[in-house]
Amino acid sequence: MPSSEKQDRPESLLTVVIAFAANLLVAVAKTVASLISGSASMTAEAAHSWADTGNEIFLLVAERRGAKKRDRKHPLGYGRETYIWSMFAAFGLFTAGAVVSIWHGVTELGETGPAEDVVLNYVVLGIAFLLEGTSFLQAYRQAHGAATKRRVPVLRHVLQSSNPTLRAVFAEDAAALIGLVIAFLGVLLHQLTGLAVFDAIGSIAVGLLLGVVAIVLIERNRRFLVGEATSPELEDAVLTELLRRDEVERVTYLHLEFVGPSRVFLVAAVDLTGNELEDHVAVRLRRVEASLEESQYIEEAVLTLSIPGDASLVARRDGEVPATVRDGTVEDVAAGGAGTLRTE
Repeated sequence: MPSSEKQDRPESLLTVVIAFAANLLVAVAKTVASLISGSASMTAEAAHSWADTGNEIFLLVAERRGAKKRDRKHPLGYGRETYIWSMFAAFGLFTAGAVVSIWHGVTELGETGPAEDVVLNYVVLGIAFLLEGTSFLQAYRQAHGAATKRRVPVLRHVLQSSNPTLRAVFAEDAAALIGLVIAFLGVLLHQLTGLAVFDAIGSIAVGLLLGVVAIVLIERNRRFLVGEATSPELEDAVLTELLRRDEVERVTYLHLEFVGPSRVFLVAAVDLTGNELEDHVAVRLRRVEASLEESQYIEEAVLTLSIPGDASLVARRDGEVPATVRDGTVEDVAAGGAGTLRTE
């Protein structure tokens, strides 16, 4: 395994571990504060943090199971398990976070009375903001590095990335920081006005925020599981990688499909240079396949011969390939799922 891939997975694992530790500490603190103060917003935030803590366990499982080597039963590897377990985490965020928060807020709408133990709530919210911020900075640092290489905004990279654990931690931590601001406003308005309805509304708002984030995460994982069109950037990169090889004269068909974070299944029809006998051509094809599979991002490559009359594929970006592709880090280049590159 290339060194760059060895470095990428530990970084994702570190991101998840930091998020787990931060969420666990925050969940305990919020629970204590909610029990003492009875604040609906704090209760919603406690449910949010416990949901995030449980989700990190799913993401740790996703990292571990998705990293398993391919075998006879799974010739394309176990990478898709990462999307399945990440989807479990997203469902957990929706049910244990969004539903509980909204339900609790609705039940508290009719409550009256002044705010109690607001100082404790503010202290806990402040500590939670620091811990959640630390976790978010780690996720942001990882995402920013890859986004900078791709020359795209960080948010776009996170949404497109084939790494579901990075996307989940980034989205959950961002939602956590926004949720803390909402909870703070709910507690503050309750204190200033004496109307408990603001606290209840804060709980409902936190729940709606978590629901939106969960639906986005579920949808992105679903797309990677069922397949979606790869980006032109990635298709150009792989096409150029094929054409730069001395053995390949032209490419007439190219299919790419993500089978895990930063891992693709490649199928191509190529025309080899020269005009050799069939058995010699078969050996050359296998040699090209083996060389392609040495790349960190190609799980398996399957090549077949082009039909003479088929049109040649051409890169849509004048053959220019980003340096990150030449270095073999396709995760820095594109996201996407399944797709076929076609002639212009």
